[in-house]
Amino acid sequence: MDAAVRRETDSARESGQNTPSAAIPACFVWAALVVAFVATAGSLWLSVGMGLKACPLCFYQRTLAMSTLGVLGIGVLTGRGHRNVLCVLALPMAVGGFGVAVFHVILELTGKLECPPGILGVGTAPEQSLVVFLLLFVLVALAAVRAGTFGEPRMGVSLAALVLGALFAVGAAISSPPMPAPPTKAYGTPLEICRPPFRP
Repeated sequence: MDAAVRRETDSARESGQNTPSAAIPACFVWAALVVAFVATAGSLWLSVGMGLKACPLCFYQRTLAMSTLGVLGIGVLTGRGHRNVLCVLALPMAVGGFGVAVFHVILELTGKLECPPGILGVGTAPEQSLVVFLLLFVLVALAAVRAGTFGEPRMGVSLAALVLGALFAVGAAISSPPMPAPPTKAYGTPLEICRPPFRP
């Protein structure tokens, strides 16, 4: 066996790339990639297919879903980089998207916004986004844990990724344009964007 091939095989064995446990993070990463794709496609379908208009919070969530899709897609499809690096890069965007979705749903539940129904009429668009980002966060976090990203030597980087994601969410909530004033009369148009509800 050639010395270079032997070194590469030994290196892969030491890093756990050819072991059954390495397949578990790969499954989580691939599942997260599929969820990020579904989130992006669903978001675009709401606008293009259903004719809904995205509010600023919807745009933030769409951007974070597309960014997560980009990072995971490039990492998985090119086969470059370690899974723990992919997880650290995707984690802030998944956390940020989840945080923005939570904020969006809170605005809806407290009556500050009314939002259009989601795809197939199951919940509202922000509620669907919340479920998707929760799933995305869980999958990326599980992949990170299984890949050893939260192990002793990398704990600081992992925590920094979580904090960065939280800062994304807080920044999006703070920088979101102010809500328009509640209407004084009933809307004359169908519900096609998140808006303050009319209260007679």
